[in-house]
Amino acid sequence: MRVSRTSRASQRYPTRGTARPEGGRRSAPGSAPAAIRQWPLLTVLAATTAGLLATLGNFRVGLLIVGCALLTGAVLRGWLPAVGMLAVRSRLTDVLTYGVLGGCVVLMTLMAQPNPWIEVPFFNDVLRFSAG
Repeated sequence: MRVSRTSRASQRYPTRGTARPEGGRRSAPGSAPAAIRQWPLLTVLAATTAGLLATLGNFRVGLLIVGCALLTGAVLRGWLPAVGMLAVRSRLTDVLTYGVLGGCVVLMTLMAQPNPWIEVPFFNDVLRFSAG
């Protein structure tokens, strides 16, 4: 009986599962309820939801809360040894991703029209050239 090339390759290199991200362990013992085990992720999600609901009243305050939630995720990911499902990629990549996105949301919120709270001349020049 002839063995196909793909079956030989799969026998030589078996897949044994995927590796968890660094720090992707539970943040509480397995006997704890799921909400307790995933408290870092739930903290970020709760703050993001609160920020999105706050945008209904005042968009600036709500988006600042969303940006701060992302920055909180970056701090939790960098500081805690185990963060559960908040860990998606390597620790450095997660911290940089959450931090840059959170910082951009905060910066753009502070610069939003009308009546921006801060003005960055470089961005005013870019907008003038891109908007016509």
